Amino acid sequence: MDNIHINWFPGHMAKAQRMIREHLKLVDVVIELLDARIPVSSANPVIKEIIENKPRIVALNKADLAEAEWNEYWSGVFRDQGLQVVALEAITGKGTKALIGKVEQAASDTITRLAAKGIRPRAVRAMILGIPNVGKSSLINRLLGAATVRTADKPGVTRGKQWIKISKNLELLDTPGVLWPKIEDSEVALKLAITGAINDEVYDLEQVMSKFLCLLREHYSERIVERYKLNEPLPEENEELLGLIGAKRGCLRAGGIVDYDKARKIILNEFRGGKLGRFTLDRGIENSSKT
Repeated sequence: MDNIHINWFPGHMAKAQRMIREHLKLVDVVIELLDARIPVSSANPVIKEIIENKPRIVALNKADLAEAEWNEYWSGVFRDQGLQVVALEAITGKGTKALIGKVEQAASDTITRLAAKGIRPRAVRAMILGIPNVGKSSLINRLLGAATVRTADKPGVTRGKQWIKISKNLELLDTPGVLWPKIEDSEVALKLAITGAINDEVYDLEQVMSKFLCLLREHYSERIVERYKLNEPLPEENEELLGLIGAKRGCLRAGGIVDYDKARKIILNEFRGGKLGRFTLDRGIENSSKT
């Protein structure tokens, strides 16, 4: 199977990078929001360059969709790099209070220095950065306790700068999701595609799902058997496996022909929604140099 190459960098993302650089001087702390299922693959290498020496907190979002033991593993990797880490649950919002505490703690030295200079105390200012569809707006809604930030389950909805007052002690700068200009690693491209960081219209669904089915069959066959009521052993050919799943889900055209494209979309959406269980697709320290 050919490698997956995706070169998707809309104009608003280039503009967002410039905006981030311009407004970085206004903030005390940077919150880098990562997808806990792909904590390395969802780490934008450009962000590390942009933020320079600003205090950085890593927030592993969607931790409830990732495997618990790997959440612990990756949290340890980031801590070993001297970073503060918080795991956030997408469904319950668990971890948001801990995140606020770590942000205020990380900014305490800056606020103290300002006070020593006679500058009037102000709220801590933080910037949230991350790739598209990693859950930035949903996190802010959790912090606010009300859905006041526009969200959607598609990359690229938040387009402009937004200052949001969380409390008297904390203000957040929400920014658009930013990818890097060229995604050269085929495995990274695959993981970004299946988790929804890349617009579904810019990659080959058949190619991506063929690779994903191979991964599922190799490492998570029991999930497929249980979810789609299949018998073991699973077929080795992707088309045959897809046909079985499509038939089970009623993806049939006239004459009983399986609608393979519909079956692919069902599997992808159920993975993204957590209906196939918890997954961690980034595994092993050998892939952690990007962080």
